[in-house]
Amino acid sequence: QAKVAESGGGLVQPGGSLTLSCSSSEISFRAYTSGWYRQAPGKQRELVASIGSSGQRDYRNSVKGRFIISRDDAGNTVYLQMSRLNPEDTAVYYCNARSEEADYWGQGTQVTVSS
Repeated sequence: QAKVAESGGGLVQPGGSLTLSCSSSEISFRAYTSGWYRQAPGKQRELVASIGSSGQRDYRNSVKGRFIISRDDAGNTVYLQMSRLNPEDTAVYYCNARSEEADYWGQGTQVTVSS
């Protein structure tokens, strides 16, 4: 049973924006490194962005300047703000929270960029 859950996916036109959310009632994200991954049809899952327990952020090159990962500790939610979306961003997006002892995945949310 997933300890983290994504929401916010959907259909968006090229150039549009979308924000994904990842929440949990069982773990505290600030104790984990949280990441957003995506997997397009026929491709391997890839890391899109991550935020460490102390707040350091990393992005894959193709989303730098377009995507922002953030964490709301009070609401215990991790966000992925996506802008200037293009069809190559179409994929199932997964939330991940990991520590030395645990590795949790959500079930994914579909993002489709199409006109």
